[in-house]
Amino acid sequence: LRRCVRLLLSPVRLLARLGLRDSFCTKVFPCLTAKVAPICNRKVYQQKQKPFSNWRKFAGPSGQLTLLEIGTGTGTNFQFYPPGCRLTCTDPNPNFRKFLLGSLSENQHLKLEHLVVASGEDLHQIPDGAVDAVVCALVLCSVTNIKKVLTEVLRVLRLGGAFYFLEHVAADHSSWTYFWQKVCDPVWKYFGDGCSLSRETQQELEKTNFSELNLRCIHVTPSWIPTSPHIIGYAVK
Repeated sequence: LRRCVRLLLSPVRLLARLGLRDSFCTKVFPCLTAKVAPICNRKVYQQKQKPFSNWRKFAGPSGQLTLLEIGTGTGTNFQFYPPGCRLTCTDPNPNFRKFLLGSLSENQHLKLEHLVVASGEDLHQIPDGAVDAVVCALVLCSVTNIKKVLTEVLRVLRLGGAFYFLEHVAADHSSWTYFWQKVCDPVWKYFGDGCSLSRETQQELEKTNFSELNLRCIHVTPSWIPTSPHIIGYAVK
């Protein structure tokens, strides 16, 4: 089945080799995300509220939270951030900027300090130990190298800071969901801007040198879709 899917993708793969697909996706994907993100957010709203409610626990001595979001996209998570927090947003796609600024205008309780065009694997613009919290939501599924991203997260976090995450992940390997994840992965990556359905993100988090890992598995409805299995929680440096 995967070979059949790859064969059907041959025209798209040809466009990718010619460099036409990336240019198209860079411009179209932010528009598509702006439409889909609010729908996805409503599905996980209650699940997000619980882990995203203990921000003050990780605020600095002044009581003000310095927060970095990796792969901010359209700014869907802004509504969960505490008033007055100092926010740095990063995304490798500059075409998300207008959507992000639109979300920011609707969340005036936030203070945007920096807007950086950068991938999660290379955050050299952010100094070591500069932030109290890092947020990554539905991003690790599409990065090139999860290990590099998590290494950067540890670097920019101050000691005792927290990394908040929400990611769709690989299903149980004996399940039909995992079977269809593996079948659909090739086409999903092409049309999902590199997103993989079968990332073993939990294993990568467990291997990273966090002092504490709070994680739980959830399923987003409808349960039959290949992106249904999720993990959510936070890890402490």
